[in-house]
Amino acid sequence: MSSRKELANAIRVLSMDAVQKAKSGHPGAPMGMADIAEVLWRDHLQHNPANPDWADRDRFILSNGHGSMLHYSLLHLAGYELSIEDLKQFRQLHSKTPGHPEYGYAPGIETTTGPLGQGITNAVGMAIAERSLAAQFNRDGHEVVDHHTYTFLGDGCLMEGISHEACSLAGTLGLGKLIAFWDDNGISIDGHVEGWFTDDTVKRFESYGWHVVAGVDGHDSDAINAAIEASKADPRPSLICCKTVIGYGSPNKSGSHDCHGAPLGDAEIAATREFLGWEHAPFEIPADVYAKWDAKPAGEKAEANWNDKMAAYAAAYPELAAELKRRLQGELPANFSADADAYIKSLQATPANIASRKASQNALEAFGKLLPEFMGGSADLAPSNLTMYSGSQAITAEDASGNYLHYGVREFGMSAIMNGIALHGGFVPYGATFLMFMEYARNALRMAALMKQRSIFVYTHDSIGLGEDGPTHQPVEQMASLRVTPNMSTWRPCDQVESAVAWKYAIERNDGPTSLIFSRQNLSQQPRTDAQLENVVKGGYVLLDSANTPEIILIATGSEVELATKAHELLTAQGKQVRVVSMPSTDAFDKQDIAYKESVLPSEITKRVAIEAGIADYWYKYVGLNGKIIGMTTFGESAPANQLFEMFGFTVDKVVEAANAL
Repeated sequence: MSSRKELANAIRVLSMDAVQKAKSGHPGAPMGMADIAEVLWRDHLQHNPANPDWADRDRFILSNGHGSMLHYSLLHLAGYELSIEDLKQFRQLHSKTPGHPEYGYAPGIETTTGPLGQGITNAVGMAIAERSLAAQFNRDGHEVVDHHTYTFLGDGCLMEGISHEACSLAGTLGLGKLIAFWDDNGISIDGHVEGWFTDDTVKRFESYGWHVVAGVDGHDSDAINAAIEASKADPRPSLICCKTVIGYGSPNKSGSHDCHGAPLGDAEIAATREFLGWEHAPFEIPADVYAKWDAKPAGEKAEANWNDKMAAYAAAYPELAAELKRRLQGELPANFSADADAYIKSLQATPANIASRKASQNALEAFGKLLPEFMGGSADLAPSNLTMYSGSQAITAEDASGNYLHYGVREFGMSAIMNGIALHGGFVPYGATFLMFMEYARNALRMAALMKQRSIFVYTHDSIGLGEDGPTHQPVEQMASLRVTPNMSTWRPCDQVESAVAWKYAIERNDGPTSLIFSRQNLSQQPRTDAQLENVVKGGYVLLDSANTPEIILIATGSEVELATKAHELLTAQGKQVRVVSMPSTDAFDKQDIAYKESVLPSEITKRVAIEAGIADYWYKYVGLNGKIIGMTTFGESAPANQLFEMFGFTVDKVVEAANAL
């Protein structure tokens, strides 16, 4: 009969063997947390290895993702389609077992965790999604959304500032089904953490409003089990503080940073096997250990019970059941696209000169009525970002049935929480701040793109047009940064029509995030034909053309499109043949076929001017080395917007001058 310790040792030996074979990795955390993982996964975690995507499964997130062999070992032992051969390919090219858990590579990996602190923050997002979905769909006697979110985290996650942002909000929202396990081993790569991490973590989390179980022996299964039971019974989010020995079982390296981020070595692995009483060869697990770990029978039973619940729910509430199924599958309402197109056409027919941030709010008003899965929010600044509309209802600790999160001044936390919400399913999250402050959230945006999640990042106050707040608040290089991020779609619309098209594009995109960039100042609506309107979604299109073959092309985005159209008028009066191209999304344009791109930007027309109140260098890919760029090469200044545009050359005269210089 396999003992708990032997079952935990299976994690330890698989982890140290895989790291050793790869000659790279982190064996310490998997060996130290093995006992905690064994209790959680075998006694509490609700999951089905035969169907990793079962909607009501518990979520498990390894926030200290460098310990990835812990997660891979658990998935393999529990019966997921992750073989011994997959474990042997740890950290190798094209394997299911990369150095950090990567979403979409192995079944059962809920999110990509590598940058510390983002895993716990994704977990907060998942817990928010579970709680709100339950509030919106559960009915008396029909608890069809009912699962926990469990996360492991280490000292590094707690040191990262994002953990404060996320855990503070989790306490405020009362996320009672969020349970975190702190691997309190006192070690980071540099050594013993008391030289740089002496926070009273218990008091910190108690001050957030969390339930805290302090002083748990992370190698005592009974103590771990009791802590989990107490946490599941508490209405607050829980932190279980587990005192562990990093590299547990290694006679000479346990408790030291020597086993944190490097293989143990053949001699130490042999000594560890002897210490643990593990008599089996590398990657060899006894049949009785596999049998004890196998979670498939219990998982299939749990899912079957849930299917019965769903059947009863569908009989009692057929419309709700159909809606829940649609949302969990990530499908948009059948009428969304047609209704959105009708709204966009109505805007074209009723011109308005408004700020694109206001146009964004109007689009939210129109689309929000069509999308009950919208979950919006703003990192404070909602009156400036205009992210609330008449259907917005705040999510609170008392009522989670709403669709809007007041994130407070937590840009990084907001963005990573949005990723967790998107990963959970059932919602389309959007969140806003000033464009300048995407810098606080940069890595979460990258993770959204890396994981191909439908997170919609809304950024207002898009340029030096912000004016008097000065260079600390005026974005310059941010648009280029977003545009060069792989799989991030970035839109900077020039009027209310392009703004609505951008929103529709972001909502319908299901293979990655979108950044929507809006102005503070009013923008003139541009006239378009129906054919031009259809081309807006292509990211770049001919807005104004010449009577004959164009000799000069002006390319612009956002507020600078109006400069280009006015320059077109003056240059045409001078006898020039000029084309104006509005390019709200360079990445959408780049995805078009060669024929379309050539029809907009013919390669033989080399006289080109790009105009954008952002970093100039980005635009060389469209104008070539011989083109002209009216853009920013410095930071901004504090002054009224009209004075800044004059100072930095964003005027019609400067556009005409640049065109004539060609």
